[in-house]
Amino acid sequence: MGRSEWLSTLPLWRRCLAMLNWRPVYDIEQRTKRLEIEIAELAEIESRLNALLRSPDSCLPIPAEIDSDSSGPSQR
Repeated sequence: MGRSEWLSTLPLWRRCLAMLNWRPVYDIEQRTKRLEIEIAELAEIESRLNALLRSPDSCLPIPAEIDSDSSGPSQR
């Protein structure tokens, strides 16, 4: 079966997409890969955050100059 015969078997909307060479499956696969990468990055960040929260150093008090800078109103 040639390309033109194959196109003639498709519904009109799919035939138009095929002529444009748009591949929805490929687009979905690419989006899935990007989401998997983002999920892996977020999991790594979460594990680092959990490690910081569990470390004994995380109980140290915040220095006064940092605490006053973050809680005070910004003056411009």
